[in-house]
Amino acid sequence: MEDVNSLQDIELNTPKATGRDLLVAIKAISVNPADYKVRAGMPVEGDDWKVIGWDATGIVKEVGEDVSLFKVGDEVWYAGDFTRQGSYAEYQIVDERIVGKKPSSLSYAEAAALPLTSLTAYELLFDRLQVATDDASKSILVIGAAGGVGSILVQLAKKLTKLNIIGTASREETTAWLKDLGADAVINHRHKLSEEFEKHNLPAPDYVVSLNGTEQHADEIVKLIKPQGKFGFIDDPKTFNIMPFKLKSVSTHWEFMFTRSMFQTEDMIEQHNILNKVAELIDNGTIKTTLGENFGVINAENLRKAHAFLETGKAKGKMVLEGF
Repeated sequence: MEDVNSLQDIELNTPKATGRDLLVAIKAISVNPADYKVRAGMPVEGDDWKVIGWDATGIVKEVGEDVSLFKVGDEVWYAGDFTRQGSYAEYQIVDERIVGKKPSSLSYAEAAALPLTSLTAYELLFDRLQVATDDASKSILVIGAAGGVGSILVQLAKKLTKLNIIGTASREETTAWLKDLGADAVINHRHKLSEEFEKHNLPAPDYVVSLNGTEQHADEIVKLIKPQGKFGFIDDPKTFNIMPFKLKSVSTHWEFMFTRSMFQTEDMIEQHNILNKVAELIDNGTIKTTLGENFGVINAENLRKAHAFLETGKAKGKMVLEGF
């Protein structure tokens, strides 16, 4: 991140909304690991600028001719589409089917912390793992639970299911954060997970969610998970051997939040529904924002600082930027 050219302030023409697209005037954004991974590894095609960023709140300024879910003036939030220009901009085009109405009880900055992580966590729990919602005998292990996705996943699991939630963290601060969010137990992922389970006398988890370090924890996950359990992950291990799960008939699920928009799936509008559902949960006080730190106005300098901090792996909750 020392290279000042890694992120630059530029001027682009304001895009036009057509079809099912909305033109959104952006008020706040948050940064995610996807941002710095794309910044570091995705080549720009031709002479075009690549605008990154996949979390935003803002106001609808223009609607395409086929839009039916929103009108000009609506406050919205969304994570966007991996194949289109991102949210590090004053204006962005986004398909209405992956946009929700912003929680009215949150500021733009507070809300910007949530879309991508909420969609990822919700899809992982209910679309991929299809967790039991009314069985208090089942438990879930969430590895790397204090980060952006984990912070919302723990809350969703606590409020929408009866699962016993076991989170992992390695610092006093993040351990306290997870307990405050609703984790029933917190163990240290710097130690062997199986030894931590034994130390705390915890039952074998029916579900395991790995949010980072999957490669590092793979052997322990195989050892711990209950036979016929379900395992889900979101990170990018260089190698991943699925064979050890065979003896336990464990199903394995990879969650990628951009799949629905990237492939224009038939159920793409589910992201609109999920975001509205999460907004309702926030506005009625069931769950809360996972905002960790505000890095100031949206510009290249502040974004470089946010990326650098995110890359340390020490973030608690989400980092946001607001205004121009």
